[in-house]
Amino acid sequence: MDIRKLQRVIVDALEDVKAQDIKVFNTSHLTALFDRVIVASGTSNRQTKALASSVRESVKENGGDIVSTEGEDVGEWVLVDCGDAIVHILQPALRQYYNLEEIWGDKPVRIKLSTPDPFGGARSSEPDEDEDEDELEAAPAVKKPARKTAARRK
Repeated sequence: MDIRKLQRVIVDALEDVKAQDIKVFNTSHLTALFDRVIVASGTSNRQTKALASSVRESVKENGGDIVSTEGEDVGEWVLVDCGDAIVHILQPALRQYYNLEEIWGDKPVRIKLSTPDPFGGARSSEPDEDEDEDELEAAPAVKKPARKTAARRK
């Protein structure tokens, strides 16, 4: 299955079960084992298990393969290995502690999400088909300008 189709199938499956804070990262420059890491949060053990099940079923229905699943017995952190994409579904406290975004997140993939951003900002959207592959793969880092200090009066 094409990596773009696979990541779309996975993200849609996560959204179907109300995953929170879904992030997709291009990891092809870091490892030859897989091309994407997808990280999402579930609010309970039951939801993380349901999210993993949704991903597995959706990938299989669309012709993809599931290599393995780990962590479903406990449900605090479930990993679904979809071959070219690895899906990490964690509860928020574990996600914050392990901070997978720091390890894998230097090249975020812009992908359209159907759920609105809870913080009021705009979501990244999937670019048009005719955009360059480099633009598709990594969202540019935004550097904020330095804050100017007002001159002191004497």
